[in-house]
Amino acid sequence: MSGSAPGFAVKSDLAYTVVRNRILSNEYAPGSPFNQARLAVELGISTTPLREALRRLQSEGLVELGPHRDASVTGLSIEEARDLLEFRLAVDPLAAGLAAQRRTRDDIAAIRAASEIEALPEQPSIDQLINHRRFHQAVYAASHNDLLIATLDSLWDKSDRYRLEALRDDRDEEERRRKNAEHRELMLCVIGGDAAGATEVMRRHIQSSLGAAAVRRLGERSDP
Repeated sequence: MSGSAPGFAVKSDLAYTVVRNRILSNEYAPGSPFNQARLAVELGISTTPLREALRRLQSEGLVELGPHRDASVTGLSIEEARDLLEFRLAVDPLAAGLAAQRRTRDDIAAIRAASEIEALPEQPSIDQLINHRRFHQAVYAASHNDLLIATLDSLWDKSDRYRLEALRDDRDEEERRRKNAEHRELMLCVIGGDAAGATEVMRRHIQSSLGAAAVRRLGERSDP
């Protein structure tokens, strides 16, 4: 590959997207190192935009950078998984309740358009992860609280790998049906202006989320 790929005017954006997708798909597994010089050649870019992309991924907690151009994928931890879950239990329901109070016609259209999703399977594709995120982002956007939206967007970046970790234990069909029903119930509450209902549905949704399952899985792994 030479030059910027189609759709990427900035080379660092290309590198960011490629490396992030490889991390989320487990092509670059937690804790694994990767060769920056080799990756730069593969992408047809210099190490400068690659380094810029890696610093961006470092800020999201996905990559660790060493002093000598060493780079590795950040490992998973029970502490971070727990922190993410606790934070999302506080802010996701808040966003859902505000969305039900403040949604506009455009918000309703965006939520409806993003609502045709299925609960994530055992090995979700990048597109399935994106679609899952798009629905939740549409709800967050309807809150019309810029600080809250930015916070949740950052939390989502950190949470995707824990979702994939939880999916190593495939959810049964009943659980997947329950998550699909929660998505629909959340949509109806927000569209219908039911703030209390939206808040409660989102709280239940997070309490039984893949993030919560990741906390249990990592906790079991760390038990002596």
